[in-house]
Amino acid sequence: MADPARADVQRVLDRRAAAVLAHDAAAYARTGTGTGFGNLSAIPLAAWSYRVRDVDRTGDRATADVELRYRVEGYDRGAVATGRTVRLSRDGTGGRWSVDSDRPAEKSGQQPWDQGAVQVLRGTHSLVLGVGQSTGALRRFADLADRAVPAVSDAWDGDWVRRVVVVVPRSLEGMAGLLGSPASSYRGIAAVTTGETGGREHAPADRIIVNPDAYGLLGDLGRQVVLTHEATHVATRADTTSATPLWLSEGYADWVGYRDSGRPAAQSAPELAAAVAGGEVPDRFPTDEDFGFTADAEELARAYEGGWLACRMIAEQWGEDRLNAFYRSVGAHDERAGAVEDALHDVLGTTPEDFTARWREYLRTRLG
Repeated sequence: MADPARADVQRVLDRRAAAVLAHDAAAYARTGTGTGFGNLSAIPLAAWSYRVRDVDRTGDRATADVELRYRVEGYDRGAVATGRTVRLSRDGTGGRWSVDSDRPAEKSGQQPWDQGAVQVLRGTHSLVLGVGQSTGALRRFADLADRAVPAVSDAWDGDWVRRVVVVVPRSLEGMAGLLGSPASSYRGIAAVTTGETGGREHAPADRIIVNPDAYGLLGDLGRQVVLTHEATHVATRADTTSATPLWLSEGYADWVGYRDSGRPAAQSAPELAAAVAGGEVPDRFPTDEDFGFTADAEELARAYEGGWLACRMIAEQWGEDRLNAFYRSVGAHDERAGAVEDALHDVLGTTPEDFTARWREYLRTRLG
């Protein structure tokens, strides 16, 4: 006979979800602890639901493995899905279950409200969710995002939502908590975008998550390039799949970021320029491993710069429309093997050997 606790827990979480959507603090408190309700009350929600996957019960106490799904109104095409661990206890007299705590599951990242009260600032094309940040700081992020979205739309001809959600935690540690990874993995990384790959059929909500510690060290151009780069990942999300190599997805995002900057290639690719000047012209495109956040800082920079210059070369020698078509063609492939080769042949009319030779000569010409 099945333990009825699972159905009972699902019912109390259903009531809790309804209270969140109704902004009803009293109804929320009737389902258990009210802790955290105020932290998320400012977020405009279109959907919020729980699905109980498993319940471990001992007498009048239970721990539930739960999937939380939610959508931000006006911004998310799909839902954010995240694991939660919910602990509950049962009233000895009435037998009703109530929530004692609701925390991220062991292998799931935090959500912004787990870190404190979320302040919401709306831009023309953006929604900024901040924790522990001043209104002025969040406004500056909204302004950057509001410039980034039209810049991306001018470059990328694909269909996308043309709005971004930017999350600004208190610190690097806050960023790491949202991503469920050690802080050391993102030290020096100004921002990342969640949910970049997977394909058009299962495109969930994207979030641009900022590392305020690293972001604060950038100049005005650097800050804009970073936000435009990340917004490009949001725009190209549906056409970025497991077949897309990182040199293309990151290189394309940098190409959009620098597209209207007017900066010479050598100025925006200093590490690769130094290597080329020293006679070290790379003989292959960067691998996915070259983009690891734990890689040597100079090697990581050269990987990004090499991918960017490959996309810049395509835009200059074949045209921006062909660059976009090449990106989509690679992502449409069923698997990584052969994806770039087929797109080179079908879209650019060239071979991997010729394309690599062109790229190496382009590096010599632009950086030498």
